[in-house]
Amino acid sequence: MTPAPHRSHTDDLLSFIAASPSPYHVVASAAQRLEKAGFRELRGTDDWTGATGGLFVSRAGALIAWYVPEGAAAHTPFRIVGTHTDSPNLRIKPAPDTGTSGWRQIGVEIYGGVPLNTWLDRDLGISGRLALRGPDGVPRSRLVQIDEPLLRVPQLAIHLDRSVNEGVALDRQRHIAPIWALGEPREGELLRRVAAAAGEDPADVLGWDLMLHDIQPPGYLGVDREFVVAPRLDNQVSVHAGVTALVDAATGAAQPAFIPVLAAFDHEEVGSGSETGAQSPLLERILSRSVAARGGSDEDWSRALAGAFCVSADMAHAVHPNYSERHDPDHRPLPNGGPTVKVNVNQRYATDSTGIAVFTAAAERAGAPWQPFVSNNAMPCGTSIGPLTAARLGVTTVDVGVPGLSMHSARELCGVRDPGYLAAILTTIMVGD
Repeated sequence: MTPAPHRSHTDDLLSFIAASPSPYHVVASAAQRLEKAGFRELRGTDDWTGATGGLFVSRAGALIAWYVPEGAAAHTPFRIVGTHTDSPNLRIKPAPDTGTSGWRQIGVEIYGGVPLNTWLDRDLGISGRLALRGPDGVPRSRLVQIDEPLLRVPQLAIHLDRSVNEGVALDRQRHIAPIWALGEPREGELLRRVAAAAGEDPADVLGWDLMLHDIQPPGYLGVDREFVVAPRLDNQVSVHAGVTALVDAATGAAQPAFIPVLAAFDHEEVGSGSETGAQSPLLERILSRSVAARGGSDEDWSRALAGAFCVSADMAHAVHPNYSERHDPDHRPLPNGGPTVKVNVNQRYATDSTGIAVFTAAAERAGAPWQPFVSNNAMPCGTSIGPLTAARLGVTTVDVGVPGLSMHSARELCGVRDPGYLAAILTTIMVGD
């Protein structure tokens, strides 16, 4: 692939990230792109009988999308790309208005594995969704995105803490309430501000899922602009690549030999244990229902799974130049060297030799490089949705990811070429050529 397509892909990725500060916005951004490509949304209460073409189901911060080629048999195997929509951050408490010593502050909780120092002294906005009164007593939902410098978690001056550079941990309970004004706390102030931004009456707000995000826009870095720097690369790089691949598979000249599927789950960063997480039956139920909608039997469902393959796509670690001893000495991925294939014999990743063979063969056909990744044996590695999906569906699964630095930071880094490489490989796997 030439440099131009890679830069075009990453330009589009940066637009996707900027529009998606919360998992709910990720789903909305993905749905918008799918609908533009001719996909249509199905609801659980709809009749799915005979549904073909591009289809998707969204639920809060999760989205399952698939493409049924015309005339596809009910037992046609699936090619699944699994990703997640959530990222570690600071989330607003139910009773948020607080403060001390003449400052008005907002109470937050820590979501996922957050390197707290990366959230200090940053200009923060608010995003998420509001649950509102609706007609006939049925609640409705409204997304909200305030890209304004409303809040900040100020770091203690070094004059008041000479040990700050000695690795002293930030107090997780007392020192992360962002400031946003002077004066005594005003009950309901945050709600009024957020409701106004959404164009809603605060009296109609019954609940919310709100979080903070760094308002600095994503961009490029380096002498040759060879790096992408942005919030939430983990895991919006993979969601964006999965959406791109699914659309390309559905609209390309060659009809897919399989049923390509994108599964974007929520709550991966906290264990995936929710109705929209990878441990839930969400994907299983939607895929089995899609088989039944095409007249399939239980036998067809079993055959579709028996021939299925899943790529679990999540960010990976590039070798860190200042901490190279933390990495396996023989597995040191670098940005722009292609996606990594992640292996862990203790099944923190679901990769085996069969999965490696399918992925690397697709990489060859796509003309994209790839790199192996293994964690240092002295340190436990992270995990992804791969093992959960493999265990839930019983399908061959490979864990892969774009290598980057500063994972889980408020602002992460990866190579400019790797997101495009990943999308090209995923497209090849989905189409099955």
